[in-house]
Amino acid sequence: MKILPASAVAKRWLQNILMAVFLLALGLVGARLWPHPPLSQGVPFSTVYYDRHGTLMRLTLANDDRYRLWTPLEKISPLAVQGILLHEDRWFYYNPGFNPVSLLRGFWRSYVVGGKMQGGSTITMQLARMHWHLNTRTPGGKLTQVLRAVQLELSYSKHDILEAYLNYAPYGRNIESIGAASLIYFAKAPQDLTLPEALTLSVLPQSPSYRIDPKTGVLGQALTQARNRLFQRWQGVYNTDSSQRALFQLPLALRQPERMPYLAPHFIEQLRQQTQQLVKLDTRVDTELDAGLQRLIERQVNAFIVRNQSRGIHNASVLLVDSRDMGIRALVGSADYYNREIQGQVNGTNAKRSPGSTLKPFIYALGMEQGVLHPMTILKDVPSSFGAYAPENFDRRFLGPVTATDALNFSRNIPAVYVASQLRQPTFYQFLSLSGIANLASENHYGLSLVLGGGEITAQELAKLYALLANQGVLRPLRMQKSDAYPPPIRLLSEEASFTTLDMLRQHRRPGDTLAQRSSSLPVYWKTGTSWGFRDAWSVGIFGPYVLVVWEGNFDSRGNNVFVGADAAAPLFFNIIDSINASYPTLQEPKHPFPKQLKRVDICLASGNLPTQWCQQKGKTWFIPGKSPIKVDTVYRPVVLDIHSGEVACPPYDETQTRTEVFEFWPSDLANVFAQAGLPKRAPPVSHCKDNAVAVTGSPPRITSPLKNTTYTLRQSQQGRDKISFNAVTDADSKTVYWFVDDIYLGSSASKTAIDWRPVNNGQYRIRAVDDHGRVDSRLITIELVN
Repeated sequence: MKILPASAVAKRWLQNILMAVFLLALGLVGARLWPHPPLSQGVPFSTVYYDRHGTLMRLTLANDDRYRLWTPLEKISPLAVQGILLHEDRWFYYNPGFNPVSLLRGFWRSYVVGGKMQGGSTITMQLARMHWHLNTRTPGGKLTQVLRAVQLELSYSKHDILEAYLNYAPYGRNIESIGAASLIYFAKAPQDLTLPEALTLSVLPQSPSYRIDPKTGVLGQALTQARNRLFQRWQGVYNTDSSQRALFQLPLALRQPERMPYLAPHFIEQLRQQTQQLVKLDTRVDTELDAGLQRLIERQVNAFIVRNQSRGIHNASVLLVDSRDMGIRALVGSADYYNREIQGQVNGTNAKRSPGSTLKPFIYALGMEQGVLHPMTILKDVPSSFGAYAPENFDRRFLGPVTATDALNFSRNIPAVYVASQLRQPTFYQFLSLSGIANLASENHYGLSLVLGGGEITAQELAKLYALLANQGVLRPLRMQKSDAYPPPIRLLSEEASFTTLDMLRQHRRPGDTLAQRSSSLPVYWKTGTSWGFRDAWSVGIFGPYVLVVWEGNFDSRGNNVFVGADAAAPLFFNIIDSINASYPTLQEPKHPFPKQLKRVDICLASGNLPTQWCQQKGKTWFIPGKSPIKVDTVYRPVVLDIHSGEVACPPYDETQTRTEVFEFWPSDLANVFAQAGLPKRAPPVSHCKDNAVAVTGSPPRITSPLKNTTYTLRQSQQGRDKISFNAVTDADSKTVYWFVDDIYLGSSASKTAIDWRPVNNGQYRIRAVDDHGRVDSRLITIELVN
């Protein structure tokens, strides 16, 4: 056997040691580099909700009924980190996960001397106990804790271990993590803690159960003494000035969880339901809610309910949406979230209810979009049937001829059903479907009853529809969080139809107002609604940048004769508006460009049509060229009478034996309404002339351009389409000529002057010229467009 010299043996031992060290180092590096799940994995966390200005609204419990927030180490105040290391583990950055000296001292005092149990655990060992839920009260459990601590040290960095400890540590009651403790106790983020607050939280994890008075939150004597002892040690390690020492002389109270904000519970619950499928470590949610507006509306709702309980009004829901970004600024789901008698935890803004008449503005908007009417079109409010459907008005009365604007604001049912019956592409039902109204039955199921609230809609869907008007016909979804995306908008109405509908709603006077509106207040575009059986009272509208929806009723659908939109919901609606205007005096309406195609034209108020020289009262209306229907007034007509008999004279006339009077020619159904109202109209005399017609003197206009039965070939270029000039020769008594293309009003021109038309499509068109005496000439032309 060969014996190696001592130098060779030493060299081999050195090589073995180096190899062992290398393998050990390689193992340690491998253990560190081997992928490990983050220490936050599997731990349930709370969610903290803030309003759009950063005001705390609510901190929810985690799934294990603990308050726990994960906070990165970089977002924790260095004062808190230094305090916890000084108190818990001064050698944290140097030990391998356990401190042998501390463990031996703890074993000696706990098992040999027989004193108070002392663990001697490091921060890593405490994290191991909390992470794996270890029982460390026995020597075997303590050994397991040490091994798990070494495992943590091998697998994670000191940074990760300290961060996890601060997010696992208990801080009294059911509060865990420094993030939750800082927010609950001091109403601030961990990075903003002062030195007294940081040291208070540093000593809490050691014995969190008895150092806080659970009723008042004031620091107990034990907690105060523990914090002050730590401060004494702090002064020996860190420089401390007199101002910091003075802070420790001030009283310090810790807010208890029961005193935490609990704002907008219905809003938070809806948001939680929408996001419950999302798993994320970022437990902060920044919402679009405005805490100031939320509290203001809650106060108004509570005061209104108190004042009106004797009338049987016990519940209300309110929604406020900012039309500029569609953010929900306030949401009151019920009058009292905690009141079981009114099912207070039901979110009324998300419940399907009958909308009553609140959808009527969109019927008129579609009517203007499709050329059925303009704001001053005269509609018949008379007994009418639409097939088998015979609607009635709310007051069971009929007003006769009413303008479309008055029909909308007086909420007349017959005119609204008539307008809806004329809608095509889309129908009213199709419009609601395109708007995203959920759970509609088939169109045949509703028929025309959908106009009067036969379907169901939520307050949130209703707010989205009214925001469509505020946004010039563009539909956008509601937003609850700042992180919500902005999907591409959908245009459902033209800018012109939206503008004119709002202008109609603006003329709806608020309850108790005189004709004169206060110039200092913002205009309000609003509508009320009452459902069948007095189950729902609504008031919905737009003011400034906001859409406001107010609902009153009972969640179990019990009716009450008080639930009338104008009498019950409108007062609360305007109480909220007045309160917001008073609290935010600089509130302004968003600026929108005036619709380019919208025009203002003269009309005869009796018919809503173009005035003749015999019109008794004239006015103006908004008019969409190419869409709005309009013709020459025929209500006021001149009749030539014999001065002796008073009967209609027949041509030729003897000017010395005749006179001309103007009569009102009303259809028989409207004449009957006037008579029933005690305002009978003078019946026009009956003509016995051969043509059985009322004579109209003078010659009709004669179109000189365009030529009759002619094909016009026009060029389309990038600079614009070619045009055709319309001109006519008129009688001497004619001053104005009104031009129509296929019964669509083009415009007016002075007698003997031209007006231009730029056709859009190929085809055959009928051109009509009507003078201000009602005399007509027409002709057919054909248009061919070429590039």
